[in-house]
Amino acid sequence: MRRFLLVAGLFATALGLLWIGQGTGTVPWPRSSFMVNQLQWAGYGAAMAGFGLVLIWQSNR
Repeated sequence: MRRFLLVAGLFATALGLLWIGQGTGTVPWPRSSFMVNQLQWAGYGAAMAGFGLVLIWQSNR
């Protein structure tokens, strides 16, 4: 269970950081993405990254 939480947390954190980058326009990849320069996706990414960090924290308890 600990390994699953760790892997899921790392994946969620990485995905959240990608969403933050796309939402702020710092990662304009792929060019055709509807998420580029849409600040709402930066907010969703922050929430996802926070959730991922909680999962990582829970895996170490």
